[in-house]
Amino acid sequence: MSDGYNNSKKTDDICEDVCGQGSKAAKTISRLKCVLKGFDLRTYLFLFVLMPFGILAIYLHGQKFTYFFRPLWESPPKPFQTIPHYYNENVTMEALCSLHGWGTRESPRRVFDAVLFSNEKDLLTVRWKELYPYVTQFVILESNSTFTGLPKPLVFNSNKDQFKFVEPRLTYGTIGGRFRKGENPFVEEAYQRVALDQLLRIAGIEEDDLLIMSDVDEIPSAHTINLLRWCDDIPPVLHLQLKNYLYSFEYYVDSKSWRASIHRYSPGKTRYAHFRQSNVMLADSGWHCSFCFRNISEFIFKMKAYSHSDRVRFSHYLNPRRIQDVICKGTDLFDMLPEEYTFKEIIGKMGPVPRSYSAVHLPSYLLDNAEQYKYLLPGNCIREKQTGFI
Repeated sequence: MSDGYNNSKKTDDICEDVCGQGSKAAKTISRLKCVLKGFDLRTYLFLFVLMPFGILAIYLHGQKFTYFFRPLWESPPKPFQTIPHYYNENVTMEALCSLHGWGTRESPRRVFDAVLFSNEKDLLTVRWKELYPYVTQFVILESNSTFTGLPKPLVFNSNKDQFKFVEPRLTYGTIGGRFRKGENPFVEEAYQRVALDQLLRIAGIEEDDLLIMSDVDEIPSAHTINLLRWCDDIPPVLHLQLKNYLYSFEYYVDSKSWRASIHRYSPGKTRYAHFRQSNVMLADSGWHCSFCFRNISEFIFKMKAYSHSDRVRFSHYLNPRRIQDVICKGTDLFDMLPEEYTFKEIIGKMGPVPRSYSAVHLPSYLLDNAEQYKYLLPGNCIREKQTGFI
């Protein structure tokens, strides 16, 4: 036999002799030494460099890997049937309804705008000012609990003076939170949406009235609501395609927001919800301004309070300086990849959202009061550091 084989055999024999001697602890250490003597350099690199690095990478960026490979395990939803949207302020309502393939009513339908409220005072003001000319009744439900079970003050109740302009048409209700630790936040959200159904009945909604179902930050345009209240034969459930903005109207993301919907109310059948309820969508119907807050404290509150709070994977995500930096760069608060269904779309949207310098076709109240709401307009990314909700 070769010398190499003999040397290896001798080493094994020595290991066996050593492992058989001494105390139990000494034997364990000896065994470990013997095992390690059999490893080459590449094995050491794998065990003590590559493996720990891989574990750390999965811990820090595992969510990104999951989102990037999403096209492999999840198919895109069925496409909407999108209805082209026609509008010009100089065109008659009869002509506009006809362009959409609808008839014209002798009188407009009543309109109910219903929302769950958390703490978005500014956006609620912009929303209600936009819709005020055409809404019959504003319905708002507020809880003393977030969807994640955190206690919160009744922000709307404490700021009613700010909304006196809707007081004659306002139905306001409150609901106590259940504060169930560890429960899926979507359960609490569904519980509050069911309560909103009851509040709508108290508000006096009737068959064939129009009901707007959307979050506070999903704002239908006034002319869209006016069109739908005057036109006959519109779909019983119609989703609204909204322009997606992030942090303000400076960062235009895309036009893929679809959860807002408008319903021809049917007693016993219509249920307030925030998921897909039909396959028909009206194009270019308003704005969705996500995480559009005046104060850094409001960002922190929502990150901890809303249904996707599990995205706060590390405590430093809530650092005010980091949040301010993220807002001005147009990057993601949760350091996530885009939620898309093709590699092309994911790669195309990676990185910061490009700045937009257009403030054309935004809610009129926002532009009429630009100084008061300048943080929502292009060129004003710095946020206030005020704490609290009010």
